[in-house]
Amino acid sequence: MTWLKGRNKHYVVTTNVEFIMKAQKDSRFKEVLNNADLAVPDSLRLGWANFELNQKSLLKKIIFWPFFLFPVLLPKPHFPVVGGVYLLEKLCQRAAQEGFSVGFLGGKEGVVKKAAQKLQKKYPGLKLTIAEDGPVVNLDGNEVAGSVHSSGHTDILFVAFGQVKQEKWIAKNLPHLPVKVAMGVGGSFDEISGEVMSAPGWIWNLGFKWLFRLILQPWRITRFKALVKFVFLILVSPRV
Repeated sequence: MTWLKGRNKHYVVTTNVEFIMKAQKDSRFKEVLNNADLAVPDSLRLGWANFELNQKSLLKKIIFWPFFLFPVLLPKPHFPVVGGVYLLEKLCQRAAQEGFSVGFLGGKEGVVKKAAQKLQKKYPGLKLTIAEDGPVVNLDGNEVAGSVHSSGHTDILFVAFGQVKQEKWIAKNLPHLPVKVAMGVGGSFDEISGEVMSAPGWIWNLGFKWLFRLILQPWRITRFKALVKFVFLILVSPRV
């Protein structure tokens, strides 16, 4: 919360496997990720990758390769992982406690307002400056940016335009917005509103949230392909 008391603007990214794979082909997205003020690991597979890349022995690398299925079983210390929904809720909780304002932008029609209502009920005193849906936006997003401007000063802006698009939009528009901190939140509004069932804690802890979501939303199969490519990328990467 120290950032909110300063003059500078900051943006946060919640990095997952898909982000890394898309950044391999999208130089602008890679630049956005690398320039973020804070990159939060939002996937247990990143912990597995970190462990694998630090194995000096090829034999150990091969032995621990299957652990990408159950990265939580890797030898300690475990890689710290923070889920995007968890981070959003914690920031809203702190904002309510310390008197900072938040704004919600993007997502399917009606979902963002429902999510906002639930969070305000859960965290009394939460100041909301804007809760506007809109899943379709171009990179410039001038009309959307205008809505943020008209809503007045916002301490923390949560943006749900979809992965990659939301991060690029934030990086381009944040310097011109009356916002201190911005973060892309993907499908977090869907989970908070109840539009999409949240994965039970034990499934998340085992690293199988992706499989849970795939069962509920089969169209996510393309995201599973990103995981397969990621595992291969780590295996062929040189040891450090």
